[in-house]
Amino acid sequence: MKRFHVHMHVEDLGKNIAFYSAMFHQPPARTEADYAKWMLQDPPVNFAISTRGSATGVDHLGIQVESTEELAELRAHAREADLALQDDGETTCCYARSDKYWLTDPQGVAWEQFHTLDGIPVFSEQQPQQNTATAPVCCAPAATKGVAITPSKTCC
Repeated sequence: MKRFHVHMHVEDLGKNIAFYSAMFHQPPARTEADYAKWMLQDPPVNFAISTRGSATGVDHLGIQVESTEELAELRAHAREADLALQDDGETTCCYARSDKYWLTDPQGVAWEQFHTLDGIPVFSEQQPQQNTATAPVCCAPAATKGVAITPSKTCC
């Protein structure tokens, strides 16, 4: 068995344990004075790279689900934990049509939670009422500590 590993440095361990326990809907498997680890069996990883965006490095993290019901369950967990979220609803981005929302962890790291509905032949589609100069881009929001996030001009 292979397992994808992500390690992040955080400022406030307690705040982050609360955030990630709520988001993953389970407590850490191990907690130390300066460390916490979740051994998640679900979900597997969707890893994407792109040349879009202005800076290299981690753009955002996310959890992709296979059904509308699973997305509703994750959204309910986030709301029960009173986590600020930006609900984009159905949108297009990264060559896909998806239902998605965003969370921001205490460091300002953006977390996308989404259900892919269909593939599309282009990176994203403009909505008819949107002006291309002012239209928001669907993914990789500019994360802001403690508040709901707003989309930026980078993606997936």
